[in-house]
Amino acid sequence: MKFFVDTADTAEIRDLADSGLVDGVTTNPSLIAKSGRNFLEVVAEICGIVDGPVSAEVVALDHAGMMREAEIVRKIADNVAVKVPLTIDGLKTCKALTDDGTMVNVTLCFSANQALLAAKAGATFISPFVGRHDDVGFDGMELIRDIRLIYDNYAYDTEILVASVRHPVHILESARIGADVMTAPPAVIRQLVKHPLTDKGIEGFLADWAKTGQVIG
Repeated sequence: MKFFVDTADTAEIRDLADSGLVDGVTTNPSLIAKSGRNFLEVVAEICGIVDGPVSAEVVALDHAGMMREAEIVRKIADNVAVKVPLTIDGLKTCKALTDDGTMVNVTLCFSANQALLAAKAGATFISPFVGRHDDVGFDGMELIRDIRLIYDNYAYDTEILVASVRHPVHILESARIGADVMTAPPAVIRQLVKHPLTDKGIEGFLADWAKTGQVIG
């Protein structure tokens, strides 16, 4: 499973990229606003940090407007994935862009039927939001299972990009189900490293090493 980091904070992306954990990046208008930076500049910088796909979202709601914005966004770098909402106009834009060789991430997916439509429109990625799905009383991971089954039934190439990841269990379940990608905030990715027995083991090793009075080097 590929790991994307869900942020527009370039310092965080650089730090995680140094660990080899970043296969791509997802951004959205809210994350760009939080960064306080120019949209085109921050996306260009991120594209220079990572080799994998970097999702950059259009904000127009009509097909013509999305296409105008997509023309600007996809010129930023070769690894940009244009992000569009799961609407009829978004699907039209997805079809036009993917037919032209541009990666497209169809976002704000909350049903398996929506994911089926995105795959038929040729989406590179579909982004089902598991955390927000959980928030309104549904099972976000059941949505991922349904999409995986449907895509496997018909051999769709669209990659399942699990989004709105809130905690490590979402990541574990995504991997167990067989999602292609997950995207999570830096803090959630770092939580995967943590385990009390790891910390306890390090503490014990260091205590025993100190008793030897030795120094390496």
